[in-house]
Amino acid sequence: MIGGAAAGAAAAYFLGYDYLFSGISKTYLKGKSSAYIDDGDLFPSNPIATEEPMLWEEDSEYNKKELPKDLVENLTHSKTAAFVVIRNGKILHEQYWEGYNQLSQTNSFSMAKAVTVMLLGKALEEGIISSIDEKLADFHTEFKDKTFGNQVTLKNLAQMEAGLDWDENYNNPFLPNAKAYYGKSLVKAVFPRRFKEEPGTRFEYQSGSTQLLGFAVRKALNQPLASYLSEKFWIPLGMEQNAKWSTDDYGMEKAYCCIHSNARDFAKLGQLFLDNGKAGDQQLLNSDFIELMRTPTQKSEEIYGMGLWINHDNPVKHYYFLGLQGQYIIMVPEYNMVIVKTGSYLNNPKNDRGRPDQVKFLVNEIIQLFQ
Repeated sequence: MIGGAAAGAAAAYFLGYDYLFSGISKTYLKGKSSAYIDDGDLFPSNPIATEEPMLWEEDSEYNKKELPKDLVENLTHSKTAAFVVIRNGKILHEQYWEGYNQLSQTNSFSMAKAVTVMLLGKALEEGIISSIDEKLADFHTEFKDKTFGNQVTLKNLAQMEAGLDWDENYNNPFLPNAKAYYGKSLVKAVFPRRFKEEPGTRFEYQSGSTQLLGFAVRKALNQPLASYLSEKFWIPLGMEQNAKWSTDDYGMEKAYCCIHSNARDFAKLGQLFLDNGKAGDQQLLNSDFIELMRTPTQKSEEIYGMGLWINHDNPVKHYYFLGLQGQYIIMVPEYNMVIVKTGSYLNNPKNDRGRPDQVKFLVNEIIQLFQ
């Protein structure tokens, strides 16, 4: 048995599946079946510092209304950790379950994709990157000799139209998401992937595309994504807590994932979008770039922009950051409202044209309750 186990381990290392051992130790050996919202301490990370925290001002109706029974049942069934509602720039309602509270930091999962696109927008605004149509290969020459890879632009990556060969499967440990999440090197997980079609041909949601975008932005910045995020957004927004961004063993942020913060601070990112990139008297992100992020693309069939999911089908239009297991920052412009939900629901159904049904439900329920 020992010899067989040793042979299996050797084969895993030889075939490039050594990350499986890390995945097993960080999940099954801790009683979990997959990644989870409290796994931040299991990975290396880069700090996202704040300096002068500014607490949310409370709405005059703060926590005076109980949520209706059907909404509470939906939130508890979906293993909600935090639920926060902001109206007109003031906190209107907050509620926590499962032992979580205002200071609890949980994994953003793919909500970080929109943050990575925000960093691209800021780098463009500051002239660090000259154009959104610059090629990935201009930053990483490894892609110049790849079929189609030499054509991929930063915009292709941000809009999920890169044509990357990447199966966005969260359950199969042999597919690239698991290698990126549990592996030691994001370069080894992402750079060897081929491109299967011409960029700009088709929308396909892929964590690998955002990770490549993160590599390009970090190369241009010549500093960690986390420190740039701190300088340009976390500090000027007056975030209540320092946060952290999970990295590989070489300090590269998981650009597609894994910012660990609290619901109140996530809500400030949503408010920034409602305010068209402005916080107080500071324009933190160009309003034209904000508009580009939240404008649905034709190839996505009007459900995705750049890092943001969009629902203009619902009578109450909204757009949102979206993360695995039910992490949402939802912006509802008509009602000047931000809704944040975090949690750990493994079986979140996505029947609304690839979007979670729950988002639309939450928007409609909250608007009915608080309008």
